[in-house]
Amino acid sequence: MKLSESVKPISYLKSHTAEALRAVTEGRRPIVITQRGEAKAVLQDIAAYEQIQESLALLKMLAQSSKSLAEGRSKTVEQAFSDVRRRIGKRANYSRTPTFLTCS
Repeated sequence: MKLSESVKPISYLKSHTAEALRAVTEGRRPIVITQRGEAKAVLQDIAAYEQIQESLALLKMLAQSSKSLAEGRSKTVEQAFSDVRRRIGKRANYSRTPTFLTCS
């Protein structure tokens, strides 16, 4: 993808909005919008935006996991499953308690 082919002034976007949107969605190529010769914004299709957001979220989780591991805040798989089983067991005990509703 040549970014230089996707740079358009804001006046182009104002007068060719439908064409620009079609190019972005069909071509899956972002358009860089300039104002007074300076890049100001990027127009991209929603699917590409969502994909980038998901990728960023995964990278953030990886970074947080690495930090936790480096700080010694981790559990073995066995301990994690044991904790989950204990929590599930506590919830199961609460759900077995009968609930009575009365109307007055």
